[in-house]
Amino acid sequence: MHIAVLLDSGLEHYRGSFRNPAMLLPLAASSVNVGIDGARLMAGRGAAGWDARLVGQGSAMAVGLLGMGFHLLNIGKRPGGFGWSNLFHAAPLGAPAALVLAGALGLAADQAAQPSVSNGRALGALCAIGILGTSAEATLLHFRGAFQNPAMWLPVTVPPVAAVTLAADAVLARARPATMALLALTAVLGFAGAAFHAYGVSRRMGGWRNWRQNLFAGPPLPAPAAFTGLAVAGLGALHRIGRRDG
Repeated sequence: MHIAVLLDSGLEHYRGSFRNPAMLLPLAASSVNVGIDGARLMAGRGAAGWDARLVGQGSAMAVGLLGMGFHLLNIGKRPGGFGWSNLFHAAPLGAPAALVLAGALGLAADQAAQPSVSNGRALGALCAIGILGTSAEATLLHFRGAFQNPAMWLPVTVPPVAAVTLAADAVLARARPATMALLALTAVLGFAGAAFHAYGVSRRMGGWRNWRQNLFAGPPLPAPAAFTGLAVAGLGALHRIGRRDG
């Protein structure tokens, strides 16, 4: 998730020429946490450095919340306020929330290493909310694109169903095979979405030979990865729920 946020915010804020110095914050926060998460992964379970991880992930969440405020301000100050045109073309409302989710998932990963602390239900609920939010943003942007490719309906239909079933399993403390299948499909959609977005870039004038322009003007390549990250985390939550239930 932090890698996806780093790439996505890097592209979008570079396109905005970093007009506001605060636009550097999500890049710094996600970069630091990529390093923190990588070190945690290499060290394995029981690794030291919980305080540093807490500060890092907490800072990422704070930067994400700050970014949501900036994006709301960006939309609200435009002529027309929160009209459809501004929702389509101004700073994306949901994008900074991905950094909040990335930080929360990083903290959840540390909690998951302590079986006595986490049973997966809270993580499942968090992932369900994240998938619904990501799907809402995809719906807005694909509606802007008039759903010109039928495949654009997939991320606005399959993930919400997966999120609802995951939320139900989290509430009822059960892990159904159907929910696992839906989450696996959602994870695959993240990879497929990146491929479709790459194809969308190639269809613009000059294709990938004109990548300096088309990479910024075409569909965002890193965005679909959020589905994969949240779905995999949701599968992890179901695994813990099933282990407790079993």
